[in-house]
Amino acid sequence: MLQPDRKTCKDIDECRLNNGGCDHLCRNTVGSFECSCKKGYKLLINERNCQDIDECSFDRTCDHICVNTPGSFQCLCHRGYLLYGVTHCGDVDECSINRGGCRFGCINTPGSYQCTCPAGQGRLHWNGKDCTEPVKCQGNPGASKAMLSCNRSGKKDTCALTCPSRARFLPESENGFTVSCGTPSPKAAPARAGHPGNSTSSSHCHEAAALSVKQRASFKIKDAKCRLHLRNKGKPEEASRVPGPGGAPCSDCQVTFIHLKCDSSRKGKGRRARTPPGKEVTRLTLELEAEVRAEETTASCGLPCLRQRMERRLKGSLKMLRKSINQDRFLLRLAGLDYELAHKPSLAAGERAEPAEACRPGQHRAGAKCVSCPQGTYYHGQTEQCVPCPAGTFQEREGQLSCDLCPGSDAHGPLGATNITTCAGQCPPGQHSADGFKPCQPCPRGTYQPEAGRTLCFPCGGGLTTKHEGAVSFQDCDTKVQCSPGHYYNTSIHRCIRCAMGSYQPDFRQNFCTRCPGNTSTDFDGSTSVAQCKNRQCGGELGEFTGYIESPNYPGNYPAGVECIWNINPPPKRKILIVVPEIFLPSEDECGDVLVMRKNSSPSSITTYETCQTYERPIAFTARSRKLWINFKTSEANSARGFQIPYVTYDEDYEQLVEDIVRDGRLYASENHQEILKDKKLIKAFFEVLAHPQNYFKYTEKHKEMLPKSFIKLLRSKVSSFLRPYK
Repeated sequence: MLQPDRKTCKDIDECRLNNGGCDHLCRNTVGSFECSCKKGYKLLINERNCQDIDECSFDRTCDHICVNTPGSFQCLCHRGYLLYGVTHCGDVDECSINRGGCRFGCINTPGSYQCTCPAGQGRLHWNGKDCTEPVKCQGNPGASKAMLSCNRSGKKDTCALTCPSRARFLPESENGFTVSCGTPSPKAAPARAGHPGNSTSSSHCHEAAALSVKQRASFKIKDAKCRLHLRNKGKPEEASRVPGPGGAPCSDCQVTFIHLKCDSSRKGKGRRARTPPGKEVTRLTLELEAEVRAEETTASCGLPCLRQRMERRLKGSLKMLRKSINQDRFLLRLAGLDYELAHKPSLAAGERAEPAEACRPGQHRAGAKCVSCPQGTYYHGQTEQCVPCPAGTFQEREGQLSCDLCPGSDAHGPLGATNITTCAGQCPPGQHSADGFKPCQPCPRGTYQPEAGRTLCFPCGGGLTTKHEGAVSFQDCDTKVQCSPGHYYNTSIHRCIRCAMGSYQPDFRQNFCTRCPGNTSTDFDGSTSVAQCKNRQCGGELGEFTGYIESPNYPGNYPAGVECIWNINPPPKRKILIVVPEIFLPSEDECGDVLVMRKNSSPSSITTYETCQTYERPIAFTARSRKLWINFKTSEANSARGFQIPYVTYDEDYEQLVEDIVRDGRLYASENHQEILKDKKLIKAFFEVLAHPQNYFKYTEKHKEMLPKSFIKLLRSKVSSFLRPYK
């Protein structure tokens, strides 16, 4: 701008006028100005507008899940993993958190954990944490019991197998299926005799379990094929003859479990095997199990006597069952519907044959395919569709014909429940019951329970008590001192102990410390946050054309007292170019944390780069040796963000060109050029040019919308002058 004296000129500050048209930042220069963007944004090709950088599009931004946000990003981890070091995910050791809440043993697994039960302590409970009793001394004739009921009308016997709950249907093939109903009894006592630690009451239960009576029988149905189909379809007159639940000759047998297998096979072998449909032989194998209850013994009939009576009753039921099968009058009752187990081809008047392409029970048609009914649904025979499990039931498996009843006195829940844990009526935190469902009892004083659906309460330990019943946390235990974060209460010595290295505790008044996720550890004991857990792994042999040298735990703070060694061995006839975008080391430290790059580990070898300070201004340089030894060493007292340094190897024929580019001050003078050396995508494009300069024009055309014009102009002049003698 011309001054009033009409002889001198003054620079115009374009940034004062509408911010120079820049979206974010404007910096005035002599005779011009320059736009730049805030962190997390990049300058567009017009060099005025800014665009958010999608960090999630970079390689290795997050270990698991990356969510881009304006000017930044956020990393998330899968279930069972915990975030550390800003972008990394490590497996959570749930077993370190009060033993995972397990009653006995706990085994950590990647992304999860598993509770275990010791020998003689029963099986794992449905809640996955408690252990069921080894044996129930007294039968519980609830909804999970199977029921085999038979009725006789004249010379005809009709039997029905009813499964109110715990029914399992498995179509093994086109010619067979299995159905199990109820809950099998535990093994007999002799299998566990002499096990250490068994109490007198446990031995008594084992004796009762030994009186579980089992019967097995096989039947044949000629000219029929295994296929479940509704009884009342085409045979409505038979519906009234179906036996009711109270008409069984063994109604007092306490039938606990029935397993039925149906298998069809063709007659003959070879050519004779080509028997027309309907000439198959169907075999039914039935395993029936009943329970003798010890409380039914009398002075005149003890347990052996009761067992003999039970066996006679079961044999009588099986005789009637055989007759009903021979007369084609054996039904399977599931979800209120009656199914025949085998289908004969002869059709009665008015009966309609099922289409050959119909899906098997437990499946529905999805387009041209038959698909098993998913979890939370069951196959409804009348509608031939998959319907959601009613409220108060659930189904964990696919392709089932009924749903299981929720336990407890308050057996309610949502429609389509897929797991028993979704059933309503679970005992809330601070309460417990024998099965984890209502009716519940509050945890007595001196115990607590932080979870729903549990069968026991955890003792405070050390003789500690609680101020009230129904405590939900160890924090309710009346400890002698109140431990602060970074400590846990030791109930043996009644003192607060600092969390050991590799663990942390963020809360007050806890009785445990949590192990750091994955392979991370802390710099000291008494840590209060997972952010203090750091990965110490680093170093290695590098030989690829491009790669990264990264401080441990980057972009989180690196750990104290660590030493890393990298070796870069490029392919033959290639040299090394290093770009240091930025490096963060403790500025107040007297070179306690040092990064050095040399030809080899010898202190007297050629040094390419060495620093112990923070530099936010990028720099690029070539190695002074064909191989590079890199060492990063930290003190015991400091920690900082560190660095992520990319490198590229280039053909030694282009050494003069690469040196000319990296030594040109214009490469770093502009803030926009500096951002190129910090942007992962742009530095990758820059490396492609340096690694293969002969393809410069192809790369610049490909990345012209990514790189500023001034940067392309700088490269074009150097590459063109270098390649001109080769044309």
